[in-house]
Amino acid sequence: MTDRLTGTRPRQLDVAARRVLERAELEGIELIRFLYADHAGVIRGKAAARSRLAERLSSGIGHTVAMMAMNMLDQLQEVEHMGPVGEVRIVPDATTYVPLPYAPGAAAMLSDLRMPDGSPWAACPRTFLKDAVAELRAEGYTLEAAFEPEFTLGRRLPDPSGGPDRLVPIDDSLCYAAIGFDTAHDYAIKLVRALETQGLRVEHYHPELGPGQQELSIRHAPALRAADNHVLYRETVRGVALRMQMWASLAPKPLADQAGNGAHLHLSLWSDTRNVFASDNEVRDGFIGGLLAHLPALTALTCGSVNGFRRLAPRMWASAYAVYGPDNREAAVRVCSPLGESGEPNLELKPSDSAANPYLSLGAVIHAGLDGVRRKLDPGEAVGVDPDTRPGRYPRLPSSLEEALDALEADEVLMEALGPLRRSAYLAVKRSEAAAFAGKDTSYELFHHLRVF
Repeated sequence: MTDRLTGTRPRQLDVAARRVLERAELEGIELIRFLYADHAGVIRGKAAARSRLAERLSSGIGHTVAMMAMNMLDQLQEVEHMGPVGEVRIVPDATTYVPLPYAPGAAAMLSDLRMPDGSPWAACPRTFLKDAVAELRAEGYTLEAAFEPEFTLGRRLPDPSGGPDRLVPIDDSLCYAAIGFDTAHDYAIKLVRALETQGLRVEHYHPELGPGQQELSIRHAPALRAADNHVLYRETVRGVALRMQMWASLAPKPLADQAGNGAHLHLSLWSDTRNVFASDNEVRDGFIGGLLAHLPALTALTCGSVNGFRRLAPRMWASAYAVYGPDNREAAVRVCSPLGESGEPNLELKPSDSAANPYLSLGAVIHAGLDGVRRKLDPGEAVGVDPDTRPGRYPRLPSSLEEALDALEADEVLMEALGPLRRSAYLAVKRSEAAAFAGKDTSYELFHHLRVF
């Protein structure tokens, strides 16, 4: 007997897949986007029609291997095994299905890139994070994480002088100023409702430092779900704005003379129901030590764009030095105080932004921290001052994407974790972006980053 919705035998579909088919039918969904993040940090994908969804849930959608060698300017790089010959499948995770409130008739699922035989592809970013989570689990730990993103809200207008379009902020309100709430109120309410509809639990919202700058945080989740959430968050921030004839950019520095947009990464390590960062100083210190030891290389993945290094400057509250400290917002790793009596301590990695691929970023952070735990690395002294007030005392983070990529190539732990295909593609894509923007003026760089991110 065949299923009336799918035309297939029920036993061929698992519970999650069948639920997706039922929901798509009931919710009037016509197109279901299979989304993934590429090496440039761009969210890409293809959409399946509802009439073919049953088979596409298992087979995926065909995709050229070359797309993971594409940079953010859609320039294909020469990477072995990522040319015109070769095929992968964009295979959705049915448990991530969400309708898109800002795109009526559409839904989305986060996806893995798999070989035609169904095995994981060596360049799949989501698989990279899954493998990192599995390695952490083998040591007896799980990780809870949350990205804390900022973005700039405004309108994209033509440049009077004929240059690239400009982002004109929605307001010029002050940081946390009540008038900023009022100016962006309609957008903020629609954004909150759209996020909550997709299962992203909103925690806090406020107008931030720069003109038109917003910050809205969502609840922490297990590592893979946290990265999936950040993809959905990015798409929703921009999608809601476009439906309101506005423009939202999560680019690290869409406006050269204003505050940058970070996506600070909050982390807590658990063993069963025990927060290890609260109960085991040796493990916590080792994890911090691992982050600091690998931080120059990590920035190539957590802040992996030319634009991102505009915000990693001293006295910008974005971190420019490889130090840690309790509630120190100029430290690369902030040890956060618990919020309330029932709160749990966590670490905040500040050199992190939304131009990064969240799966590569979070996966690399896990590998770095786990290396520190295994080797019991000493993080050194906790820093209780702005490190820029002590010239020459603390190690400076890379000041450019090229410098960060050099550090990544020299980092044996992270290069081994990335694997041959992924690391060669990532380095090729990112070095091509550094070269593409090297000879261009500032407005060219800002425009392309605000357009993409």
